[in-house]
Amino acid sequence: MSENILVQINEIVDKYIRPALQADGGDIEIVDFRDNTLSVRLQGACSCCPHAQMTLENAVGNTIRQAVSQDIIVRSV
Repeated sequence: MSENILVQINEIVDKYIRPALQADGGDIEIVDFRDNTLSVRLQGACSCCPHAQMTLENAVGNTIRQAVSQDIIVRSV
C-alpha cells in the first residue's frame, strides 16, 4: 500500500510542488516514506531560505495531504 501512496506523492510533487520550487531556484528530494511519514529534503535556494519551514508545512505538506491523504506527516531531513 505505501508503494502506491509513494507513486501518488511523486506525481503530486512532479506536477505541482517541484515546478513552484524550481521557479524560485529550489527543488525537493523525496528521501523516504514510511509509516505515513514522508521525509523530504529541500534543495537549492529553498534549503537555506528563511521561509523553508513554512514552505514545507504549507506548500508541500498541505498539497500532499489534500491530494493523497490527510494522515501523511511531512518532515525535513
